[in-house]
Amino acid sequence: MTPKRCMRFAAALLTFALGACGDDPSSPSDASPGGYVGRATCAPCHEAADKAFAGSDHDLAMDVATETTVLGDFSGVTFEHHGVTSRFFRRDGKFVVTTEGPDGAPADFEVAYVFGVRPLQQYLVAFPGGRYQTLPLCWDVRPKDAGGQRWFHIYGDERIPAGDLLHWTRGAQNWNHMCAECHSTGLEKRWNGKLEAYETAWTEIDVSCEACHGPGTAHVAWANDRKAGKPARDYGDLGDPMGLLVRLRDRGPESWVIDPATGTAVRSRPSGEDREVETCARCHSRRGLIEERYVHGKPLLDTHLPSLLDEGVYHADGQILEEDYEYGSFLQSRMYRRGVSCRDCHDPHTLRVREEGNALCAKCHEPPRFDAKSHHFHEMGTDGAACVKCHMPAKTYMGVDVRLDHSLRVPRPDVTLRIGTPNSCNASGCHSDKDAAWSQSAVEKWYPEGRWRKPHFGDAIDAGRRALPGAVAKLTAVIADPDTPGIVRATATDLLVRQAGADSERVLGAAARDADPLVRVAAARAVRGLPLPSRVPLVALLAADSVRAVRIEAGRSSVGIPDAVFGPDGAKQVAAALAEYVRAQTINGDRPEAHLNLSSVAIERKDLARAETEARAALRLEPAFGGAYLNLADILRMRADEKGSVQVLRDGLRVAPDDATLHHALGLALVRAGKRTEAMAELARASQLAPENSRFVIAHALALNDGGDRDAALAILGEAHLGHPGDADLLMMLVSLHRDAGHTVQALKFAEALAALVPGNPQIADLVRSLK
Repeated sequence: MTPKRCMRFAAALLTFALGACGDDPSSPSDASPGGYVGRATCAPCHEAADKAFAGSDHDLAMDVATETTVLGDFSGVTFEHHGVTSRFFRRDGKFVVTTEGPDGAPADFEVAYVFGVRPLQQYLVAFPGGRYQTLPLCWDVRPKDAGGQRWFHIYGDERIPAGDLLHWTRGAQNWNHMCAECHSTGLEKRWNGKLEAYETAWTEIDVSCEACHGPGTAHVAWANDRKAGKPARDYGDLGDPMGLLVRLRDRGPESWVIDPATGTAVRSRPSGEDREVETCARCHSRRGLIEERYVHGKPLLDTHLPSLLDEGVYHADGQILEEDYEYGSFLQSRMYRRGVSCRDCHDPHTLRVREEGNALCAKCHEPPRFDAKSHHFHEMGTDGAACVKCHMPAKTYMGVDVRLDHSLRVPRPDVTLRIGTPNSCNASGCHSDKDAAWSQSAVEKWYPEGRWRKPHFGDAIDAGRRALPGAVAKLTAVIADPDTPGIVRATATDLLVRQAGADSERVLGAAARDADPLVRVAAARAVRGLPLPSRVPLVALLAADSVRAVRIEAGRSSVGIPDAVFGPDGAKQVAAALAEYVRAQTINGDRPEAHLNLSSVAIERKDLARAETEARAALRLEPAFGGAYLNLADILRMRADEKGSVQVLRDGLRVAPDDATLHHALGLALVRAGKRTEAMAELARASQLAPENSRFVIAHALALNDGGDRDAALAILGEAHLGHPGDADLLMMLVSLHRDAGHTVQALKFAEALAALVPGNPQIADLVRSLK
């Protein structure tokens, strides 16, 4: 695990390991949202479910630190990590850790809550303003002979110093925002923006009955009326006769039937909804919060915005890279598309799989065909004969937490050979001494007509990420394929509009009307890159979407468009969508990026006073947040205060010295100020820190060229082009500088590459003709 990627500031909830249980007697349950009755009320009528639930990871999701719940060794032992020695001990019946504090000095921190139970346990510390922070020092709960019963640091070998964005005392490790919703029931974060403090409330400290089934007041009323022989009445907001907000009912045995032709089960009737999967996805997804009050049974995208197959989170072929919490992977699977849901494999109360080993898969895949050497070509009883070993390769997160990839894919070493993604044959530990070519030769021999002969969307996603030649055609084909998972098509939509020459208006027009809301979300975000005449009708359409996540993205995309072009009714709809976007940022007002988003909107609307207020609010929350310094610098520049703008950027670099964007911005500001020597150093530093950013490379090259060192400029452009051969901006700059230098042959080579990348562009065609 790379913590700086996993815990980076992003609109994604990063849930930690599930663990420890019980009701917190000190929790402000009387101030929590109404309608909740608590597990003790549910248990008498649901004894079997309650018994199964007891001791589960949900039951043990969090608890007050007590003799019973604390599993770590607090006997005075010490643990050293990168020169920081921490001590774990007891004082006055409390559990205390001496470790590095927010200022870098050692201090004593009392453990308020335990957080997690297996395979690791973390600990929460109370801070001023209602904050709870997660200590990076974890207890390995595994048996000693499995390497456990020890303290370890969640960041492994990485040193995170005090003041860093990822230090345990900063926002990236804040329980209220990052963890609380998925480890408690009936939780409301309740950020008080005026006090800049939390007033977080919950009904139960763990993940209890109503976390999944919804508030039970109406259902209890129904049960009491039924017991008393009273006539039925309207018990719930959704009109459910039993007063349930959401029904998560076990399927009958008739739901899945083995197809004799394939040996694989099919549903005897369509599932018709994703309610059950989306109930789990609320916490088992990498996502951001867009509405604080969760309503059970409503679409997930009305309250949460799941990430797409983002670079750094997923491999290009959709395999897990960083923590994604299953949902984004499962959406890619053939099982999901055929109606499989979480509870088909997992008992919803114990959370354990329904069967062990291959017996679980055998429920839907006929053993004589699949649990056989003729299918997997490995000796029975070996790892190679285990279904999950091939189809759900594991990855370890948080140092000791082994998780399976829920995309349930077939091994594709052919994709490994093309784009470098892992495959379960070589990466699972089975054949790590062999290469992908060896694995592919076996696959071709065993499955001559296998799935390896079919295209894989990973090639398109990889091409889009790296701006490779041919990316546009590949991405367009993925988007147009109805059999490709929606999360993949949404990712392709997001990538396509970044490519030069994309037929953006046509593609986004179709994406804006797609049946999958994730595709519409991507379209609503992507329309910002369209010219105004093309953007207006799509913004108007998407602002009226039935799903909140789509509307808020459309609202953001409407900024800068005059209201009059939408007409009176359209303008009202767009204004409402923008208001929803602002509300989504406001409920995340404890996060600096939310204030940065509001600042950016204000800048586009020329409301510089509001823009500055929001940027400074971001910096109060996180003094090392580079984006806020950029906005402040822009605001001052717009006010013709270039000196102040430069000073703000220097201030930012003092607390975030490795922020490439700040170095780039400072370099440009110094160019405007005529300080070319200093500017050159800043632009070079930005290019070194983020060589993948062509904008930074081009700015550095231009500065070198303007300073008379054209050869150096061409050298860094050429190196960047090798890594990003489909980057149109790099190609255009190479054409321009080579042409100016009289290098006609080289200029023509790059111009022709540009023409191939952007076919049909008349200006580029004229450029090629002029060079010829």
